[in-house]
Amino acid sequence: MSDTEIEFRDVEKAFFKEDGSKQVILDKVSFTIPAGKTTVVAGGSGQGKSVTLKLILGLLQVDGGQIIIGGQDTTTLKGRQLKALRTRFGVLFQSSALFDSMTVFENVALPLRERTQKTESEIRKQVLSSLEELELLGHENKFPAQLSGGMKKRAGLARALQLQPEIMLFDEPTTGLDPVMAMEIYQLFARTQERIGYTSIIVSHDIPKIFNLADQVVVLNNGAMDVFPSPEAIQWSQKPHIQEFVKTTMGELYQSHLVEK
Repeated sequence: MSDTEIEFRDVEKAFFKEDGSKQVILDKVSFTIPAGKTTVVAGGSGQGKSVTLKLILGLLQVDGGQIIIGGQDTTTLKGRQLKALRTRFGVLFQSSALFDSMTVFENVALPLRERTQKTESEIRKQVLSSLEELELLGHENKFPAQLSGGMKKRAGLARALQLQPEIMLFDEPTTGLDPVMAMEIYQLFARTQERIGYTSIIVSHDIPKIFNLADQVVVLNNGAMDVFPSPEAIQWSQKPHIQEFVKTTMGELYQSHLVEK
């Protein structure tokens, strides 16, 4: 098995603004995402964090370069091939993206009903087992509006894990949560990844807290991408924009291993 799950090779992506000017999001960016590890994607607003996730999923097309996933150039995939690729992913959106008209059980069961041939009995057993693991058992008949913010996140995670994804994408997963609940969600992510072993990619503004989960940190800035093997390594960069990032987000000397998991 390769140590690399995803590789960007000279990836380019830009958008045109209403005034006709061009905004470069990724400018010939190259980096790798290690298999079974957690990569945190950070950077200011509008720097391309969520765009990077959409490129990985094939929801957006690159303007140039290649994205290699599992040894396959995904930028050339269409139709069924692209759909098959997406079955390898689980996604947790910042809003959790639960269907308001469905109960927790129905939301979590949805991927199993749409993508597998499991019987209703098998689906029920699997869903209830997942809800128990994520401390949601007893809430399966509630609707999203009846859940707290943290419970919605856990329900969204349960749904994302039903097809046993190899790669999990988290887009601002703690938006709207208070600091205590956000830390509980981070701890849940860590436990879940340790148990399942998926590759995790997390886009987050919640710095430096999110760095407690990071095996690798990617910082986006004006089309460029800086990759660091640990949160601590960011602090030793001599690049002015990275030093400014450290000053505004990380404060004094930061050591991720000292943050309680």
